[in-house]
Amino acid sequence: MKIKVLSEQLASQIAAGEVIERPSSVVKELIENAIDAGATQIELEIKDAGKKLIQVSDNGVGIPADEIALAVSRHATSKLSKAEDLFDIRTLGFRGEALSSIGSVAKLSIVSKHRDADLGAEVSVDGGKTEGVKAKSAPDGTVVRVEDLFFNVPARLKFLKTNTTENRQITGLITRYALAYPHIRWQMIQDGRVYLQTTGSGDRKEILQSLFGVSDAKRMLPILFEDGEMRIEGFISELGLTRSNRRDITLFVNGRWVQDASLTAAVIRAYNTMLMVGRFPVVVLFIQMPPDMVDVNVHPSKAEVRFKESDQVFSTVQRAIRRGLLAYSPVPELNTAVLWGRPVEDISTSKPVQMEAPWQMPGQQHEKTEESERVQTGFQPVGQTQSLQAPLSSDYLPVLRLVGQVAATYLIAEGPDGLYLIDQHAAHERVLFEQMMAQARSGIVPSQALLEAAVVELTPEKAGILEERLDVLKGLGFEIENFGPNSFALRAVPAILAGGDPAEAIYAVVNAFEEDETPLMAEIQDLVAARVCKRMAIKAGQILSPEEQKNLLLNLETCQVPRTCPHGRPTMIHLSAMMLERQFGRTGAI
Repeated sequence: MKIKVLSEQLASQIAAGEVIERPSSVVKELIENAIDAGATQIELEIKDAGKKLIQVSDNGVGIPADEIALAVSRHATSKLSKAEDLFDIRTLGFRGEALSSIGSVAKLSIVSKHRDADLGAEVSVDGGKTEGVKAKSAPDGTVVRVEDLFFNVPARLKFLKTNTTENRQITGLITRYALAYPHIRWQMIQDGRVYLQTTGSGDRKEILQSLFGVSDAKRMLPILFEDGEMRIEGFISELGLTRSNRRDITLFVNGRWVQDASLTAAVIRAYNTMLMVGRFPVVVLFIQMPPDMVDVNVHPSKAEVRFKESDQVFSTVQRAIRRGLLAYSPVPELNTAVLWGRPVEDISTSKPVQMEAPWQMPGQQHEKTEESERVQTGFQPVGQTQSLQAPLSSDYLPVLRLVGQVAATYLIAEGPDGLYLIDQHAAHERVLFEQMMAQARSGIVPSQALLEAAVVELTPEKAGILEERLDVLKGLGFEIENFGPNSFALRAVPAILAGGDPAEAIYAVVNAFEEDETPLMAEIQDLVAARVCKRMAIKAGQILSPEEQKNLLLNLETCQVPRTCPHGRPTMIHLSAMMLERQFGRTGAI
């Protein structure tokens, strides 16, 4: 095949692929330009998840009319003039590629008026073809309008996620930048609806509620740490507030949102031994350091950085978080009223406190170890007695005789072939799940109306997720309606869940779709039901009456798949009679 020079238009589209991956990439480039322009007010409007329209308006310094045509040219920037400037970057943008890249894959128009000029100007780019500059009356600042994104590269459109996912990407981006720049008045409008609006007061706590919700925001701890030329401030979650992934670890370096594996590892390491395995903290950090200590010219998207002294940065971030955690976690005093495995009386408040598990003090987290994993899964090291266990059918459970409850977490039952240790939480999950799905498949789902509607307030990001799944929840017996911006009124719940906290079920649904963005349509109802049941099931550390224990055991016996919870975790461990005899030396040496 002959070597040939690519056309300018094709070269631009290829280059744009590195900068403009999805609608949120466009939003990021445009708001960073607005911040660099000194804006104190930024408004974002999007339609159809940014595919139809992305418009960013700001009141920054504006672009002079005689430079506006250059602004949409490749490698045209006001922020660099010589190579040395790359090691002293104090702005968010500097490569001069963003507007050109956007214009090559969309219909772009810019209207801008410099604050010292009497008249503004407009320039348009249609799929890489620049039209002439026109004089235009406009207020101080800039309005960038991007329409029909990827209209000339339809293959890129096919790789975009659902509108809910793309909207969530944009909402998360704007909210985080609003948190990083609280002195700017931000407004975001999605499909005609205001999703975010800040006052520009400079109060980060106000915006923190928009990002994580009111209840979680109250559990975020402010930190401030300085070490030499590095300054770290932000918010870290208390030990009881965790996530199942790293998505809510947000890091800004010199005002730039970055994704850095080493920094993320430093954050997680700071919580080492304090959180359960598989759980991650919620953290927002703003790191300031001299520009020559960090290289931001690593990738065209400017999301990756490289540190001159990476070990020092890692250590400083870790110490900052660890010190903050210790400052907010005083050593607990000995409470002589604590009774092992039972509710205790808090002497200072005279209120009953339920222990989370018999080996934990109230509020403590239990870290899984290799040994605890073996207990949970029934795994035994080679050379022990697992081989003596008879294989068990996944769809059969013999009639069991209840013996009792141990550690406020497990039921002990006797069967014809030995003992069964049953995890009460996992077992109740399975029972609730099969009951809920059986009702849903029959089309008759008994609902229990609430005496007083439970109002659930969500972040803009999570509100969009819930709205898209309201029909699924209705099919499961929930009655939910909009109750103002990002608020929902829960008026009825499935009858089998009537004893629990109804708002918890809604949070479970939202979290399920945050973690699994693109489930198959056939799996959506199962996914929602599984998450709801997990949240509503009885918990480890909850003492059950003999009657409650017996009912749980009987209900588990009627399940089609009694040996695992809906998420695949075992509900029970079987200790065969043969294994017990072996352990007690009744069949010879152990």
